[in-house]
Amino acid sequence: MEGYNRSSWFFKMDNNAAKIVTLIPSATEIVAFLGQKKTIVGRSHECDFPEGLENIAKLTSPKIDVDGTSNEINKQINSILENSLSVYKVDIDKLKKLNPDFIITQAHCEVCAVSFLEVEKIVDKYLNKKTKIISLEPNTLNDVFDDIKKVAKNLGINNDLNNKLVENLKIRIDEINKLSNKQKIKPTIACIEWIDPLMIAGNWIPEMVEIAGGTNLMGKPGSSSHWVKFKEIEKFNPEIIFFIPCGFGIKKTKQELENYLKKNKSFSTLKAYKNNKLFIGDGNQFFNRPGPRLVESLEMLAEIMHPKIFNFKHKNKGWINYND
Repeated sequence: MEGYNRSSWFFKMDNNAAKIVTLIPSATEIVAFLGQKKTIVGRSHECDFPEGLENIAKLTSPKIDVDGTSNEINKQINSILENSLSVYKVDIDKLKKLNPDFIITQAHCEVCAVSFLEVEKIVDKYLNKKTKIISLEPNTLNDVFDDIKKVAKNLGINNDLNNKLVENLKIRIDEINKLSNKQKIKPTIACIEWIDPLMIAGNWIPEMVEIAGGTNLMGKPGSSSHWVKFKEIEKFNPEIIFFIPCGFGIKKTKQELENYLKKNKSFSTLKAYKNNKLFIGDGNQFFNRPGPRLVESLEMLAEIMHPKIFNFKHKNKGWINYND
Protein backbone atom coordinates (compact mmCIF):
# COMPACT_ATOMS: atom_id res chain seq x y z
CA MET A 1 0.00 0.00 0.00
CA GLU A 2 1.84 3.05 -1.27
CA GLY A 3 2.62 5.71 1.28
CA TYR A 4 1.69 3.44 4.18
CA ASN A 5 3.48 4.55 7.34
CA ARG A 6 5.29 1.86 9.29
CA SER A 7 6.83 2.69 12.64
CA SER A 8 10.43 1.75 13.34
CA TRP A 9 10.75 -1.51 15.23
CA PHE A 10 13.46 -0.59 17.68
CA PHE A 11 14.11 2.44 19.85
CA LYS A 12 17.35 3.16 21.69
CA MET A 13 17.10 3.43 25.43
CA ASP A 14 19.68 5.09 27.66
CA ASN A 15 18.48 3.91 31.04
CA ASN A 16 20.41 1.27 32.97
CA ALA A 17 18.35 -1.88 32.45
CA ALA A 18 18.15 -4.99 34.57
CA LYS A 19 18.88 -8.59 33.48
CA ILE A 20 15.91 -10.18 31.72
CA VAL A 21 15.04 -13.78 30.90
CA THR A 22 12.31 -14.35 28.31
CA LEU A 23 10.72 -17.81 28.21
CA ILE A 24 8.36 -17.25 25.30
CA PRO A 25 9.11 -15.79 21.83
CA SER A 26 6.49 -13.06 22.06
CA ALA A 27 8.09 -11.79 25.26
CA THR A 28 11.47 -11.56 23.53
CA GLU A 29 9.89 -9.58 20.71
CA ILE A 30 8.13 -7.25 23.14
CA VAL A 31 11.34 -6.55 25.08
CA ALA A 32 13.18 -5.85 21.81
CA PHE A 33 10.32 -3.67 20.58
CA LEU A 34 10.71 -1.62 23.75
CA GLY A 35 14.39 -1.09 22.97
CA GLN A 36 15.71 -3.49 25.59
CA LYS A 37 17.08 -6.40 23.51
CA LYS A 38 20.58 -6.01 24.96
CA THR A 39 19.25 -6.66 28.46
CA ILE A 40 18.06 -10.18 27.58
CA VAL A 41 20.50 -12.63 29.19
CA GLY A 42 18.48 -15.84 28.72
CA ARG A 43 15.73 -17.04 26.40
CA SER A 44 13.64 -20.02 25.37
CA HIS A 45 14.85 -22.37 22.62
CA GLU A 46 12.10 -20.94 20.37
CA CYS A 47 13.11 -17.30 20.70
CA ASP A 48 14.56 -16.55 17.26
CA PHE A 49 13.46 -13.00 16.49
CA PRO A 50 14.80 -10.35 16.18
CA GLU A 51 18.24 -11.20 14.83
CA GLY A 52 21.22 -11.28 17.16
CA LEU A 53 19.92 -13.73 19.79
CA GLU A 54 22.29 -16.55 18.81
CA ASN A 55 24.74 -15.96 21.66
CA ILE A 56 22.09 -15.53 24.35
CA ALA A 57 21.74 -18.57 26.62
CA LYS A 58 18.96 -21.03 25.77
CA LEU A 59 17.18 -22.03 28.96
CA THR A 60 14.47 -24.40 27.71
CA SER A 61 14.13 -27.50 25.57
CA PRO A 62 11.07 -29.50 24.46
CA LYS A 63 10.23 -32.93 25.86
CA ILE A 64 8.67 -33.93 22.54
CA ASP A 65 9.93 -34.64 19.02
CA VAL A 66 9.12 -31.35 17.32
CA ASP A 67 10.03 -32.82 13.93
CA GLY A 68 7.10 -35.24 14.07
CA THR A 69 3.84 -34.91 12.17
CA SER A 70 0.88 -32.91 13.48
CA ASN A 71 -0.76 -36.10 14.70
CA GLU A 72 2.40 -37.43 16.35
CA ILE A 73 3.08 -34.13 18.13
CA ASN A 74 -0.52 -33.94 19.34
CA LYS A 75 -0.31 -37.46 20.82
CA GLN A 76 2.98 -36.70 22.57
CA ILE A 77 1.62 -33.48 24.10
CA ASN A 78 -1.58 -35.17 25.27
CA SER A 79 0.43 -37.95 26.92
CA ILE A 80 2.59 -35.44 28.80
CA LEU A 81 -0.33 -33.28 29.92
CA GLU A 82 -2.35 -36.31 31.05
CA ASN A 83 0.45 -37.04 33.50
CA SER A 84 0.38 -33.44 34.75
CA LEU A 85 3.86 -32.80 33.40
CA SER A 86 5.32 -29.79 31.63
CA VAL A 87 5.98 -29.92 27.88
CA TYR A 88 9.31 -28.12 28.41
CA LYS A 89 12.46 -28.62 30.45
CA VAL A 90 14.15 -25.63 32.09
CA ASP A 91 17.93 -25.56 32.55
CA ILE A 92 17.98 -24.71 36.25
CA ASP A 93 21.77 -24.49 36.52
CA LYS A 94 22.04 -21.93 33.72
CA LEU A 95 19.16 -19.94 35.17
CA LYS A 96 20.76 -19.84 38.62
CA LYS A 97 24.04 -18.55 37.16
CA LEU A 98 22.23 -15.81 35.24
CA ASN A 99 20.34 -14.77 38.36
CA PRO A 100 17.93 -12.50 36.42
CA ASP A 101 16.02 -9.54 37.78
CA PHE A 102 13.00 -10.38 35.61
CA ILE A 103 11.60 -13.55 34.08
CA ILE A 104 8.88 -13.07 31.48
CA THR A 105 6.62 -16.04 30.80
CA GLN A 106 2.94 -16.69 30.11
CA ALA A 107 -0.23 -18.04 31.69
CA HIS A 108 -2.03 -18.40 28.37
CA CYS A 109 -1.32 -21.94 27.18
CA GLU A 110 0.43 -24.98 28.70
CA VAL A 111 1.64 -26.00 25.24
CA CYS A 112 3.04 -22.62 24.13
CA ALA A 113 5.78 -22.19 26.72
CA VAL A 114 6.80 -22.78 30.31
CA SER A 115 3.79 -21.94 32.46
CA PHE A 116 3.61 -19.23 35.09
CA LEU A 117 3.05 -21.78 37.88
CA GLU A 118 6.15 -23.76 36.95
CA VAL A 119 8.29 -20.61 36.75
CA GLU A 120 6.93 -19.54 40.13
CA LYS A 121 8.03 -22.84 41.67
CA ILE A 122 11.48 -22.56 40.11
CA VAL A 123 11.97 -19.01 41.37
CA ASP A 124 10.83 -19.92 44.88
CA LYS A 125 13.16 -22.91 45.04
CA TYR A 126 16.27 -21.81 43.18
CA LEU A 127 16.44 -18.01 42.86
CA ASN A 128 16.46 -15.13 45.31
CA LYS A 129 13.50 -12.96 46.14
CA LYS A 130 14.62 -10.08 43.94
CA THR A 131 13.68 -11.98 40.76
CA LYS A 132 10.29 -10.78 39.57
CA ILE A 133 8.02 -12.81 37.29
CA ILE A 134 6.07 -10.97 34.60
CA SER A 135 3.28 -13.17 33.29
CA LEU A 136 1.56 -12.48 29.96
CA GLU A 137 -1.98 -13.71 29.27
CA PRO A 138 -3.30 -12.28 25.98
CA ASN A 139 -6.61 -13.30 24.44
CA THR A 140 -7.34 -10.23 22.27
CA LEU A 141 -5.37 -7.55 20.46
CA ASN A 142 -6.01 -5.11 23.30
CA ASP A 143 -4.64 -7.71 25.72
CA VAL A 144 -1.45 -7.80 23.64
CA PHE A 145 -1.15 -4.02 23.84
CA ASP A 146 -1.78 -4.19 27.59
CA ASP A 147 0.97 -6.80 27.92
CA ILE A 148 3.41 -4.50 26.11
CA LYS A 149 2.50 -1.75 28.56
CA LYS A 150 2.82 -4.15 31.49
CA VAL A 151 6.34 -5.16 30.45
CA ALA A 152 7.28 -1.51 29.90
CA LYS A 153 5.97 -0.51 33.32
CA ASN A 154 7.85 -3.31 35.09
CA LEU A 155 11.06 -2.44 33.25
CA GLY A 156 10.70 1.23 34.16
CA ILE A 157 10.37 2.45 30.58
CA ASN A 158 9.14 5.98 30.05
CA ASN A 159 5.34 6.04 29.71
CA ASP A 160 5.35 8.56 26.86
CA LEU A 161 7.62 6.37 24.74
CA ASN A 162 5.68 3.22 25.58
CA ASN A 163 2.36 4.87 24.71
CA LYS A 164 3.82 6.17 21.45
CA LEU A 165 4.99 2.70 20.42
CA VAL A 166 1.62 1.12 21.11
CA GLU A 167 -0.20 4.00 19.44
CA ASN A 168 1.85 3.50 16.28
CA LEU A 169 0.73 -0.13 16.16
CA LYS A 170 -2.90 0.94 16.57
CA ILE A 171 -2.56 3.51 13.79
CA ARG A 172 -1.41 0.80 11.39
CA ILE A 173 -4.36 -1.36 12.40
CA ASP A 174 -6.80 1.52 11.97
CA GLU A 175 -5.49 2.22 8.46
CA ILE A 176 -6.26 -1.35 7.43
CA ASN A 177 -9.65 -1.26 9.12
CA LYS A 178 -10.67 1.95 7.33
CA LEU A 179 -9.96 0.49 3.90
CA SER A 180 -11.43 -2.94 4.62
CA ASN A 181 -14.66 -1.41 5.92
CA LYS A 182 -15.24 0.13 2.50
CA GLN A 183 -15.30 -3.29 0.84
CA LYS A 184 -18.79 -4.60 0.10
CA ILE A 185 -17.67 -8.22 -0.14
CA LYS A 186 -16.47 -9.80 3.11
CA PRO A 187 -15.23 -13.29 2.18
CA THR A 188 -15.90 -16.12 4.63
CA ILE A 189 -12.75 -17.63 6.06
CA ALA A 190 -11.80 -20.49 8.37
CA CYS A 191 -8.42 -20.18 10.10
CA ILE A 192 -6.90 -23.55 11.02
CA GLU A 193 -4.42 -23.59 13.93
CA TRP A 194 -3.69 -27.32 13.79
CA ILE A 195 -4.09 -29.76 10.91
CA ASP A 196 -4.31 -33.26 12.35
CA PRO A 197 -6.56 -33.17 14.26
CA LEU A 198 -8.22 -30.00 13.01
CA MET A 199 -8.28 -26.98 15.29
CA ILE A 200 -9.99 -23.64 14.65
CA ALA A 201 -7.98 -20.56 15.64
CA GLY A 202 -9.45 -18.41 18.40
CA ASN A 203 -8.16 -15.63 20.66
CA TRP A 204 -7.05 -12.62 18.56
CA ILE A 205 -7.34 -14.32 15.13
CA PRO A 206 -11.14 -13.94 14.65
CA GLU A 207 -10.83 -10.27 15.62
CA MET A 208 -8.03 -9.78 13.09
CA VAL A 209 -10.08 -11.44 10.34
CA GLU A 210 -12.90 -8.95 10.89
CA ILE A 211 -10.52 -5.97 10.94
CA ALA A 212 -8.92 -7.16 7.69
CA GLY A 213 -12.30 -7.31 5.97
CA GLY A 214 -13.37 -10.93 6.25
CA THR A 215 -16.20 -12.92 7.80
CA ASN A 216 -14.72 -15.22 10.41
CA LEU A 217 -16.20 -18.70 10.72
CA MET A 218 -16.29 -20.93 13.83
CA GLY A 219 -13.64 -19.21 15.96
CA LYS A 220 -14.81 -16.72 18.59
CA PRO A 221 -12.92 -13.49 19.41
CA GLY A 222 -11.19 -13.74 22.78
CA SER A 223 -12.04 -17.43 23.21
CA SER A 224 -9.56 -20.29 23.08
CA SER A 225 -8.86 -22.20 19.89
CA HIS A 226 -10.87 -25.42 19.72
CA TRP A 227 -10.92 -28.81 18.01
CA VAL A 228 -13.39 -29.44 15.19
CA LYS A 229 -14.43 -32.30 12.94
CA PHE A 230 -14.26 -31.94 9.18
CA LYS A 231 -18.08 -32.05 9.05
CA GLU A 232 -18.22 -28.67 10.81
CA ILE A 233 -15.97 -27.08 8.19
CA GLU A 234 -18.01 -28.79 5.48
CA LYS A 235 -21.20 -27.33 6.95
CA PHE A 236 -19.89 -23.74 6.76
CA ASN A 237 -18.05 -24.36 3.46
CA PRO A 238 -15.80 -21.26 3.69
CA GLU A 239 -14.64 -19.32 0.66
CA ILE A 240 -11.09 -19.21 2.09
CA ILE A 241 -9.23 -21.64 4.35
CA PHE A 242 -6.07 -20.33 5.97
CA PHE A 243 -3.67 -22.80 7.63
CA ILE A 244 -1.52 -21.29 10.41
CA PRO A 245 -0.45 -24.16 12.70
CA CYS A 246 1.17 -23.04 15.93
CA GLY A 247 4.92 -23.65 15.81
CA PHE A 248 5.04 -24.55 12.11
CA GLY A 249 6.64 -22.53 9.33
CA ILE A 250 5.36 -22.49 5.75
CA LYS A 251 7.42 -25.44 4.49
CA LYS A 252 6.41 -27.74 7.35
CA THR A 253 2.76 -26.72 7.07
CA LYS A 254 2.70 -27.38 3.33
CA GLN A 255 4.04 -30.90 3.89
CA GLU A 256 1.46 -31.54 6.60
CA LEU A 257 -1.36 -30.21 4.45
CA GLU A 258 -0.31 -32.34 1.47
CA ASN A 259 -0.36 -35.46 3.63
CA TYR A 260 -3.69 -34.53 5.18
CA LEU A 261 -5.36 -33.88 1.82
CA LYS A 262 -4.17 -37.22 0.49
CA LYS A 263 -5.81 -39.01 3.42
CA ASN A 264 -8.94 -36.85 3.50
CA LYS A 265 -10.36 -36.69 -0.01
CA SER A 266 -13.53 -34.94 1.21
CA PHE A 267 -11.59 -31.68 1.38
CA SER A 268 -11.77 -31.52 -2.41
CA THR A 269 -15.52 -30.92 -2.17
CA LEU A 270 -15.06 -27.61 -0.37
CA LYS A 271 -15.54 -24.27 -2.09
CA ALA A 272 -12.12 -23.01 -1.00
CA TYR A 273 -10.40 -26.07 -2.46
CA LYS A 274 -12.24 -25.86 -5.78
CA ASN A 275 -11.48 -22.15 -6.17
CA ASN A 276 -7.78 -22.44 -5.22
CA LYS A 277 -8.34 -20.47 -2.02
CA LEU A 278 -6.27 -22.63 0.33
CA PHE A 279 -3.59 -20.46 1.91
CA ILE A 280 -0.69 -21.18 4.25
CA GLY A 281 0.76 -18.66 6.70
CA ASP A 282 3.85 -18.80 8.88
CA GLY A 283 2.10 -19.73 12.11
CA ASN A 284 5.37 -19.92 13.97
CA GLN A 285 6.81 -16.48 13.26
CA PHE A 286 3.61 -14.50 13.05
CA PHE A 287 0.01 -15.40 13.82
CA ASN A 288 0.63 -17.35 17.03
CA ARG A 289 3.08 -14.88 18.59
CA PRO A 290 1.06 -12.31 20.55
CA GLY A 291 3.45 -9.41 20.18
CA PRO A 292 4.12 -6.43 17.89
CA ARG A 293 4.29 -8.56 14.74
CA LEU A 294 0.60 -9.37 14.96
CA VAL A 295 0.24 -6.19 12.92
CA GLU A 296 2.21 -7.84 10.10
CA SER A 297 -0.04 -10.87 10.52
CA LEU A 298 -3.04 -8.59 10.07
CA GLU A 299 -1.49 -7.17 6.91
CA MET A 300 -1.19 -10.72 5.55
CA LEU A 301 -4.85 -11.46 6.21
CA ALA A 302 -5.78 -8.24 4.41
CA GLU A 303 -3.62 -9.20 1.40
CA ILE A 304 -5.20 -12.64 1.18
CA MET A 305 -8.80 -11.49 1.46
CA HIS A 306 -8.55 -8.24 -0.55
CA PRO A 307 -5.55 -8.56 -2.89
CA LYS A 308 -6.74 -5.70 -5.13
CA ILE A 309 -6.70 -3.27 -2.21
CA PHE A 310 -3.79 -4.40 -0.05
CA ASN A 311 -0.22 -5.27 -0.99
CA PHE A 312 2.30 -5.20 1.83
CA LYS A 313 4.59 -7.58 -0.09
CA HIS A 314 4.29 -10.41 2.44
CA LYS A 315 3.35 -12.98 -0.21
CA ASN A 316 5.90 -15.81 -0.52
CA LYS A 317 7.53 -14.55 2.69
CA GLY A 318 4.88 -14.72 5.39
CA TRP A 319 2.21 -16.57 3.41
CA ILE A 320 1.64 -18.53 0.20
CA ASN A 321 -1.21 -19.90 -1.87
CA TYR A 322 -1.07 -23.68 -1.45
CA ASN A 323 -1.58 -24.20 -5.17
CA ASP A 324 1.18 -21.87 -6.37
